[in-house]
Amino acid sequence: MPNIASVLKDEIARIARKEVRAQTGDFKKASAQHRAHIAALRRRVDELERELKRVRKSAGAAAPARARAGDEGEGSTQRRFSPARLAAQRGKLGLSAADFATLLGVSGQSVYKWEHGESRPRARQLEAIAGLRGIGKREAAARLAALRGK
Repeated sequence: MPNIASVLKDEIARIARKEVRAQTGDFKKASAQHRAHIAALRRRVDELERELKRVRKSAGAAAPARARAGDEGEGSTQRRFSPARLAAQRGKLGLSAADFATLLGVSGQSVYKWEHGESRPRARQLEAIAGLRGIGKREAAARLAALRGK
């Protein structure tokens, strides 16, 4: 005859496993539902980002036509900006981001963010960048020295 203690212990373990399975089953179902909901939200975000990109592209094509029509009386020009071209310009001048920023009158962090596409320069800053386009290393160093000498 089996020991009553071992039979009781086995029965308690069996009932405990059954209860744990019942309790965790609800959590597993909820977790699966949450994962499915998160996946659906991610798909929706991707879809909206694609739509936004398409709208921006179509608005970007229409913007130059509006800019030309509106700028005829003002005489200002629309400046284009490219993070890669800004980095190339800074590299051509052989300047650090901080030195380039000093020439432009902004912070080094701004130049870093512009080059990495995290932000875009304002119109006044675009004009300053365009002003540095035609200079060489010597002139950039001279301007930098003049600004530091102040």
